[in-house]
Parts: sequence; structure tokens; C-alpha cells
Amino acid sequence: MTDVIWGLHMAEIEPFAPLEENFIGIGWEKMGDLSAISPSREHFKDQFTQAYPNEKMGAIPVKAGILYRFACEISVGDIVIYPSKPDRMVNIGVVESEYSFGVDLKYPHRRKVKWLKHLPRSIFSQSALHEIGAILTMFRVATHADEFKAALDGQATGAEDIDDETADEIAIQVEETTEDFIIKRLKTKLSPYEFERFIAHLLICMGYHARVTQQSSDGGIDVIAHKDELGFEPPIIKVQCKQTLDQIGRPKVQELHGAIEPGEHGLFVTLGPFSNEARIFERTKPNLRLIDGNALIELIYAHYAAFDTRYKILLPLRNTSIPGAILDPSD
Repeated sequence: MTDVIWGLHMAEIEPFAPLEENFIGIGWEKMGDLSAISPSREHFKDQFTQAYPNEKMGAIPVKAGILYRFACEISVGDIVIYPSKPDRMVNIGVVESEYSFGVDLKYPHRRKVKWLKHLPRSIFSQSALHEIGAILTMFRVATHADEFKAALDGQATGAEDIDDETADEIAIQVEETTEDFIIKRLKTKLSPYEFERFIAHLLICMGYHARVTQQSSDGGIDVIAHKDELGFEPPIIKVQCKQTLDQIGRPKVQELHGAIEPGEHGLFVTLGPFSNEARIFERTKPNLRLIDGNALIELIYAHYAAFDTRYKILLPLRNTSIPGAILDPSD
């Protein structure tokens, strides 16, 4: 048995089949027998492109790399971890065979495995569970390899001590992953005009009446918002939307402020940050507010329940519980 540990997810198969039939497997049956492909990542990418011509370019190296590692890098004697969700167990085994290809199988690329331990998830630290919860089909377990080896050998994993140190870290990771997801969706799944419509909808969910201006003659103002239905009563809010991750400097902010009439307010919304000079300018103008990516995310969280269905599909979020700070009882 080697010290190499692989993790696998087999979500598209009956969850207990790998345990009952003693195997691990992956999909992509159109690739055919992987042993017939010259053992290099480039050849695997070329074959994957031919087999799946409609696959997104950015996904090809990842998926072809998984197939390459499964066929060419896993060795007999390597340790394998397979989490089975229905029974919340972590199954640990050892690879017993070379790669083989099976026709008409759900997961046609396979290796035989001798399962050694079936352990409850509760004995492992949250950070170790986070590592084997990676979204990839197959991955190398590295950060918490010693914890899984200890469990396999029947030794204490030290999970309780690790959890005490990493609860906050796990919470931060979850929060950052969610925030990255939101910004990426708003950047890549909407056109600039659709982004303006999204900001208008957010303002409506906040209790304003809002409309997107005409694209051809907006004068730098993308959305106009107001409290009354007709838009006669002050304050009138003029909004500029920038669907960019680049830093917004003071000149752009000054341009917006120059378009604001007396008694009106200006709102600048962007996915990225503002420069320090822009923030200093904001502080000198009580009728101006700058909303960067972080502030936008907070507004989305606060008013998500009121979103129309189309925006909940764009940003599929759900309430969940994550670890928080572990309090010292002496405090």
C-alpha cells in the first residue's frame, strides 16, 4: 500500500454499487478504451475534443486531465476514498487492479478496489470533509492525508482539535466561495444592459420605483429610482452601473456627480472596487453613494427573498448553516 490517496465522487450511479461490486469508476463513455490513447495529457485532450465537440473549451483540460489521471496515474496499492452520501460514510480502500474499460456500463472506466474501512463522517474534521467534498469527479487528497491514514490505521484522527482551530476558516471559505459565485454569475451571465435591469430590480425589491433609461441616450445614467410611483417627489436617485471587475477611479465618480441636479442623489454600482481617491470624494458629497462588489452582495443577501424567479435562477442561493466561532466558556 502506497501513501498516495485519491478521492472520487460517483454521483451518477447507485451509491452502494461501488461498495457491493468492489470498484471505482468514472464516466465519459464516448472516450472509449483509455488504454488505447497515447499516455499524455495532450493526447487525452485531443481525444476528448473529438469525442465531445460541444464541450466548453475551458472544461476540456479539466475533464481530460481527470481521465488521464484515472487511466495513467493511479497505481495498484494507492489508497482511495469514496464518500457515500445516503449513509454519510467515508469508505476507504486500496486499488487492486490496473485500468479496464467496460462496454455498456454506467461508469465504463474502472479499477477494482478492496474496501478496508467504512467510517462515519463525524470522526473526521470539518476541513478534511471539505477537502473530499471537492466538486471534481476525481482529485488527489493532500492537505488532510495524514488524518485519513490515521483513521485507516485505527488511530485517533485529532479531528476535534483540528475543528477547534479551523471552524472560522471553514466559514470564511464557504462565504468567499459564495461571494465569488455571485460576482462571476453577474459578470458572465448578463449583458451590460441586463445588469442594469438587475440593479433596477434590486432597487424595486428595496422599496423603490425604478426604471432603466434608454440605451442610446442615457447620458451616463443607467437607472432612475424614486420613492413615489410617478417620480415627482424627491429624492430622485440617478444610478450608474458598471459591470466590471476593474477598479473605478475618482474621475468616473466625478462624472456621475456632475450629472446630478440639486436635490437629486447619485448611486454608482460596480462589481469591482473603488479607488481610495473615489472613496474620499464620496465622503465629501452627502448625496453620493458608491456600491462596490462586496456591498452589492450584502444587498443581494438582504433582499433575495423578494427577487423574481428569473433572478433566483440566475443566483440560486439557499439558506444553510456553517460553522462559526467556537466560544471559550470562560469568556
